[in-house]
Amino acid sequence: MANSQPVFEYNDESQADRLARKSKDSPFMIIGIMGLIGVCGWGAYAFKKKGKMSTSVFLMQLRVAAQGTVVSALTIGLAYTLAKNHLFKDDKKE
Repeated sequence: MANSQPVFEYNDESQADRLARKSKDSPFMIIGIMGLIGVCGWGAYAFKKKGKMSTSVFLMQLRVAAQGTVVSALTIGLAYTLAKNHLFKDDKKE
């Protein structure tokens, strides 16, 4: 019978260890989060110069830009992974 205990206890890792593990598993998630932080920072800076635009419209546009950045990064990561695993895979490894 196989050992029923997990190979690695995720409960024992710190937040820094968890972030390091996640960044190795999916680096495009980290790129998406950095893009989100960048868009939010730009939005906070641009909020002063929004002109006559209402606050709700500005925040709605900022939300769409932030979501678009994260979804784009994850889509590019998914396309890269699919291309690497299926289109450009090395037949010598098998």
